Amino acid sequence: METNRNKLVSLASSGSIAHPSLGKSYWTSFDGQAINVPSVGSIVYDFKIGDNCIDLVGDHVEPGVSIKNNDSSLNMSLNHLACIGNIATITSGNAKGKTGVVTGKHGGVDHIIIHFEDEILDQLVIGDHIQIRTVGLGLAFTHFPQIKLFNMDPNLLERLKINVDHNQKVKVKVTKVLPAHLLGAGLGSANIQIGDYDIMMHDESENIKYELNDLRFGDFVAIEDHYAAFGPHYKKGALSIGIIVHSNSQSAGHGPGVVIIMSDQSHTLEYQLDQTINLINYI
Repeated sequence: METNRNKLVSLASSGSIAHPSLGKSYWTSFDGQAINVPSVGSIVYDFKIGDNCIDLVGDHVEPGVSIKNNDSSLNMSLNHLACIGNIATITSGNAKGKTGVVTGKHGGVDHIIIHFEDEILDQLVIGDHIQIRTVGLGLAFTHFPQIKLFNMDPNLLERLKINVDHNQKVKVKVTKVLPAHLLGAGLGSANIQIGDYDIMMHDESENIKYELNDLRFGDFVAIEDHYAAFGPHYKKGALSIGIIVHSNSQSAGHGPGVVIIMSDQSHTLEYQLDQTINLINYI
């Protein structure tokens, strides 16, 4: 599908590997339990894109490597510019010159999440600098401008091989379909380009009904009746497509994080279910 990719501006933006972040005390789960488990930040060695994001002992875990710029205003620039599929190059330390791929961003803590191969992870240390060749902010379809695009490198969009059917419907393959009422933390945020929002998994009957317990990092999901162009919100008949970027959470209103890549309220965008679809196959 034709896009404006030849008009996009590619910029360098950088951060350093973030230390894991835990408070002094326990935090309270949605059902009143005291929780003390690993959470955001750091170099995650044993959970990656394609792995189950529910069945692990952690909360909001970010698979791979999490980076941020230590200047808070510059970190907002990094979070605006970085897109899933962008190439990230290590610029300091033992792995200098090695590359990985951006796989997500996490609002609130404002981290960018990057996938590296195992042999590279073993060479990294917290504080190593990583520069991203950002491109994708402002990406748009030429013939379907009503479908808004976000957080995607144009190369990733091309690899998805999206189809247009005879009724001029744009078909995107997804692993799961989510009803509007399961989306929680992050709703109402002003800018979908700088973070994610969460799937609430606190009702096991709903998890079973929508087959969410095998959800994976990197899965593509369709969110029904949500429009996100100016911040995610309920809109009957709208459709948004996103990618799972962090693990489940036991905090009320929280859960696996979704970064939105497409949103439409014109009934042009449609989904096709395919259980094999995952970001790991496109990076």
